[in-house]
Amino acid sequence: MGNILVKEKQIVVPGEILAKGMDYLPGIGTYREGENIHAARVGLTYIDGRALKLIPLAGKYQPKKGDTIIAKVKDIMFSGWSCTTNSAYQAMMNVKDATSEFIPRGADLSQIYQIGDYVVGKIVTVTSQKLIDLSMKGPGLRRLHGGRIVYVTPSKVPRIIGKKGSMVSMIKQATGCKIIVGQNGMIWLSGEEPKNVLLAVKTIEMIESKAHISGLTDIIKQWLEKETGQKIIPKGDENGL
Repeated sequence: MGNILVKEKQIVVPGEILAKGMDYLPGIGTYREGENIHAARVGLTYIDGRALKLIPLAGKYQPKKGDTIIAKVKDIMFSGWSCTTNSAYQAMMNVKDATSEFIPRGADLSQIYQIGDYVVGKIVTVTSQKLIDLSMKGPGLRRLHGGRIVYVTPSKVPRIIGKKGSMVSMIKQATGCKIIVGQNGMIWLSGEEPKNVLLAVKTIEMIESKAHISGLTDIIKQWLEKETGQKIIPKGDENGL
């Protein structure tokens, strides 16, 4: 019978044994040696069903097909737009992937996206030359208007989102802000009250700095209730369960 030797969100180091037996499977950041599952790097443990995974505590963003990211338009080219992605990878949005609307040949592309615009896009392909093909076709993919961009360590994004979106849902509930979290560590926030936007930013920074702490959801919940004077109900707990 298998046995897990670590707790959820525990910091582990390379080579450390996380579980014994064959009941559990090695996930991202782990490997199997005999009947034991070991950590392949420093990170936070995450138990996903039978799989043991590690969330890295630091590191650059490594893009993957299917990731939703926030990118900034850097240049307008003949066939589309070049974007920065908060990583070593440049993104390219071709005209055919940039919008569902028909764009005639020779159209002024600056009328669609301008240099300096921020967009939410989905990664279609990643090449060995460190280039990303980005698509704007899909639910929620769009140009961002107004608001502000906050940068966080990409490896901390899962903690900021929370399990099933619980953490970011609490921030939205407490501040009334619209928040979009890119998996590349770029976060867009927009709110009517500057003080609420500031609270949202402070909360995100707190989550980033305390990402390694167990019980972080409760800590953030108490912090937001103290700052706002309102009761915060985590996502999935609407019925008090």
